[in-house]
Amino acid sequence: MLCNNNIPKNKGLPLQEKSKEFIVIELLRKGVISQGKASELLEINRYDFLNLMTKYNIPAIDMTDKELEQELNQDIFKEEIS
Repeated sequence: MLCNNNIPKNKGLPLQEKSKEFIVIELLRKGVISQGKASELLEINRYDFLNLMTKYNIPAIDMTDKELEQELNQDIFKEEIS
């Protein structure tokens, strides 16, 4: 017996669009496509895409602790010596 509680609610988007959104989000989550490509595929602007990423709990900046530490320790005001 199929329980109706297991069926995702379709909140205003046609099933085809919702499916496309889910597939694109999963490709992004797995690192197959970039945020820019994902927003392009979904035909939405970057601002709306960032909101969508929030909805799916995907961080806008995906760094390891080590990468973040390196970024924070960079001297961004260091003059380039030619």
